[in-house]
Amino acid sequence: MDRNTILFTNPDKKKEQTTEEILNAVYDALNEKGYNAIDQMVGYILSGDPSYITGHNNARNLIRKIERDELVEKLLRKFLDK
Repeated sequence: MDRNTILFTNPDKKKEQTTEEILNAVYDALNEKGYNAIDQMVGYILSGDPSYITGHNNARNLIRKIERDELVEKLLRKFLDK
């Protein structure tokens, strides 16, 4: 009797987006709508107010997938190369 574990995957399940992919998508959506993307994203990170992020291309829902404190930590680590 074969007792190996078999892994079944769901082909319909979408790949989770990375933080970088989400930030790029949000940045692009803000630019497409004519906003200063950096200013809007900083406003969101500092305040937590999702109205800083456009709903265009689902950007507002995407940015909410990232915890703001984790985002700040990742940005600092990336900037400082730590």
